[in-house]
Amino acid sequence: MRVLAVGNYADPIERNDDMTTAAETSKTEKEAAKEALKARAVEMAAKEKTLNEGKAGKGLRVFLGMTRGRNPQEIQFENWDESLPDTLPSTLSEFMDIRKVTDEKDIVRRLILGDNEILYSEASDPVAEFVDQTWDEDTQKQFRLVVRNYSNATGVSIEDAVALIKPGIVAAQAKK
Repeated sequence: MRVLAVGNYADPIERNDDMTTAAETSKTEKEAAKEALKARAVEMAAKEKTLNEGKAGKGLRVFLGMTRGRNPQEIQFENWDESLPDTLPSTLSEFMDIRKVTDEKDIVRRLILGDNEILYSEASDPVAEFVDQTWDEDTQKQFRLVVRNYSNATGVSIEDAVALIKPGIVAAQAKK
């Protein structure tokens, strides 16, 4: 309880400081929602692991996701697991055998969809304009990663991170 002076009077007025505001309640609800999402993600990852336990070698893996919209529902689908390179096909014929795809139109559609995703990903990369295309693929990937990480860790712009990092890469490439 706090005593407040009002006007010319020094009458004590009680004020309950334990009350929460709408913003505080909203913040608590948001935190609870974030925790619920994290818990659901952990639960889904555990389910995915269980669903994929018996799978070995090259092929698709089972993933879980949520539908879009107001009342999302859990869905189960198969996809390539890019985090496990040994499970990915290395040739077109291997891909066709695993997917049981023989229709050329379907193969072309899949190639176009995948290529579009790759082109978009490359075009939307904020570091792409600073990458020297004469560098080998590994150096390009490392440069992108280092610039992004440095920029995020220090709070500097991508341009400033490139200004610090690129001269060292260029010097190292000149030695090769």
